[in-house]
Amino acid sequence: MADPVRTAAVRAVIVVSVTLTLGMTAFLFTLTDSWLAFPAVLASVAGTVAATWAVLDVWVTRQVWNQRNGVVSVPSSTARQLRRERRRERKAARSAERAAARIRRRGAGSLSGA
Repeated sequence: MADPVRTAAVRAVIVVSVTLTLGMTAFLFTLTDSWLAFPAVLASVAGTVAATWAVLDVWVTRQVWNQRNGVVSVPSSTARQLRRERRRERKAARSAERAAARIRRRGAGSLSGA
């Protein structure tokens, strides 16, 4: 996982855990008929909005990272195999071109030297 994505994920985990703690305290305050139940429920709702935003931030950060830097390919990746084949073809074409240039420089193929 890339550093910006990891940072967003850690931030999201912290926000979600705080939101769950707020929700639990709101529930317990409600059970005890405390006057703090209403503010705790409001804080819990605000935390839910923040947690949703944080999780969406992880998703967006991951998409942006993949778009800018490309997907890290795994060994069985089709993209890696295609790049390997293209590289092999370019290398073969270059070596064939060098061989043809070498033949032209030597003058082989011209019959006038006989």
